[in-house]
This record gives sequence, C-alpha cells and structure tokens, in this order.
Amino acid sequence: MRLLLIGHGYLGAAVARVFREAAWEVCSFSLSGGEGSLACDVADRAAVENLPVADFIIHCAASGRGGAEAYQRVYVDGCRNLTEKFPGVPILFTSSTSVYSQTDGSVVIEESPTEPDRETGLLLLEAERITLDAGGIVARLAGIYGPGRSVILRKFLSGEAVIEEDGRRYLNQIHRDDAARAILHLATDGVRRGIFNVCDSRPLTQLECYQKLSAIFNRPPPLSGPRDLDRKRGWTHKRVSNAKLLASGWRPEFACFTDAVESIAPTL
Repeated sequence: MRLLLIGHGYLGAAVARVFREAAWEVCSFSLSGGEGSLACDVADRAAVENLPVADFIIHCAASGRGGAEAYQRVYVDGCRNLTEKFPGVPILFTSSTSVYSQTDGSVVIEESPTEPDRETGLLLLEAERITLDAGGIVARLAGIYGPGRSVILRKFLSGEAVIEEDGRRYLNQIHRDDAARAILHLATDGVRRGIFNVCDSRPLTQLECYQKLSAIFNRPPPLSGPRDLDRKRGWTHKRVSNAKLLASGWRPEFACFTDAVESIAPTL
C-alpha cells in the first residue's frame, strides 16, 4: 500500500513513521521539501498534477501560523486540488476541534453544531466539506502535544502559566503519537468515511490540570488571571468526545494529558 502524505511537520513526520512501521510505502511532501520529504505546494494545481498515484492520501499540512489567506490556500485549495486530481482515492484531512465554538462546558460530538467565530474556522469547515463530498475522512484533532512540544507544560514549568479566572475552561489534548496511530487506524481495517474527533479520553479543566501538574512536579500552582481571548484556537469551553473513535476500535496510549507529562518534560 502506498500513502501520499501532504505535510511533513511535527504530526506528519510521526504519521510517516507509524505508516512505515505498518509496512506502507510513504511518499511525503511539504511546501519546501527536506527532512525526508519532497517539495510540493498543494495550493498549486500544476504542482499537484505531478504527484504520484497512491492508495490513500493524507492532508496534514500546516498553515505556517498564517491567517485566512494561508488557510484558503493550504486547506481549501489544497483539498480541492487533491480530490479533483485523485478522484476515487480515499483522502483523510486533518482538521481541528476549534471548529466547535461552544463556551458552556458541554460535551461535543461529531454531530454537534460547528459555528466558529473566526474566518479560519469557517475555512476549515469548507475544506472538510470538500473532503466529505469526495467520500473522504475528516479527523478533527484536539491540541497536539508530545516530545518537544507542549505549551501548557512549558508555561507551567517556566512559571508563565495563568489559571484563567476560576479555571473552569476545559483543555482538550491529544498526544502526537496517539494522533498518528489514530490516523493509521482510520486508514486501515476497512476504509472509513465521515468525521472523527481525535482527542484523548479525559479532558481536564485548567484548574484540574494545573493541580495535577503541581502534585507531579512538586511546584506551586499558577496564579489566576483574565481570559486569554487572543488564543490561536479561540476561547472555548467544551469537552470533546472521542466516543466514536473509541467505538471503531482505537485506544490512546495516553488517556489523559497528565499521563504523559513526566515523559515529555525532559524534552521541552
């Protein structure tokens, strides 16, 4: 089986690794190439025309921290170019749980309303629509952390963390390697269709999270402060459910963010 992997960053490199471990042939592409990938601008239809044929396509390219214009090019134009170039080839698009804008602490499932308050969220939904209309899979990923990356843990260990107001806001996370294995799971054992939330099994409130980190690392908890309304993923308060993914047979190695923090702390 050959995988066409678009995006070879933090998540993409892990996806390539787990697919190769499962005996797939992986052809990796990124915007500029290098580090095991070839160059391809997925927003450029002419460049996409030169991509090799594969049995499965994964679009997990990042927007480069760009705004609406970058989202349009990488996600919307990218998904359109891929689905038009490779009709009938199963495609998986990695979206984000940020498309759920709930602020009431409710549990959100794949059928919950998606009414993002930012243009970038609306563009993600358009890329999802293109993927789903082509019979593909949408994986809505929670905040990714893992070796070398965790904003929450890094800020806690550096003393920069702030508990927003009373700390009731839920944090929805997924370990990078669990996300990569979930993507492999969705691509195998019979090609699935539709939307899947990819997150761990135990969302924590900010207060719970920092209390646990304080106990694990024997440090005082952060002080309280105002909400951070400028967060990249927007300010939301929700519990993302992974029940549908669990029902399909996937299980995370790290059921909760705090299960992994001792192993990743030395890598930050």
